[in-house]
Amino acid sequence: MSQYFKNVFSGVYTVLIGMRETWKHLFRPATTIRYPHARVELPAGTRMQLFNNVDDCIGCLKCARICPVDCIYIDTVKAKPTEDLGKASTGNPIRQHVVRFDIDMFKCCYCDLCTTVCPTECLYMTDKYESTVYERSNGIFHFSKYEPALAAKMLAEQAAEEAAAAAARAAKAAAAPPKPKPAAAAEPATH
Repeated sequence: MSQYFKNVFSGVYTVLIGMRETWKHLFRPATTIRYPHARVELPAGTRMQLFNNVDDCIGCLKCARICPVDCIYIDTVKAKPTEDLGKASTGNPIRQHVVRFDIDMFKCCYCDLCTTVCPTECLYMTDKYESTVYERSNGIFHFSKYEPALAAKMLAEQAAEEAAAAAARAAKAAAAPPKPKPAAAAEPATH
């Protein structure tokens, strides 16, 4: 019979311990947030989605070279000597048309190396941390200010100019008289 009362007391005691924890948390304010309507304040320097202010981009390709996962794709076309493309916000002259600046955010490892090497600071991390999309192609962000057809035309013109310059160099090298061969050196005398 005494075992019965011990079991009843033990059951009531454990319920009271559980209720004590419940009463502790009952009057505390909620610690959760309503996510879509309220967002967590993230600390400064948090690494999130990349953004490129293409109007300040000088097309130096430093960000694409330093990227460890090759998620930045850049195509540039040199400006003609008569063209004035202006200056970036840092004062650096813009000498190239950035016809393609794409970032594949699914490949990005958020290492922040690309933003540290940017001389004009046009590439930076935004405060957007949601990257959910319905199609994979929507994860590639396009930052160019040129339409794809115009960009393709500019790249084709640059390739044609480079091919013509290479052909002119080859023709000049073929037209030049061959250089005379140096005379054979005399063999040293042996004793």
